[in-house]
Amino acid sequence: MRTVNIHEAKTHLSLLVEKAAHGEPFVIAKAGKPMVKVIALTAPTGEGIKRLGFMRGEILVPDDFDHMASQEIQQLFDGEA
Repeated sequence: MRTVNIHEAKTHLSLLVEKAAHGEPFVIAKAGKPMVKVIALTAPTGEGIKRLGFMRGEILVPDDFDHMASQEIQQLFDGEA
């Protein structure tokens, strides 16, 4: 496994991260002392992720949904409740 010092890691971070993402992990060292190990994460593939509309046909919304309880709501705003 490759070990790089902090200065080299800062200078070549994009290249090092790209290599790590493709299975070549590396260690960042400070004054020759290993500090961190950089390895690739396994990204989600998108399988099993629910999409918008997944409950289409399962819920029935009444036609007067936008006006339901409008009188009661108005009374609450007016302080009459």
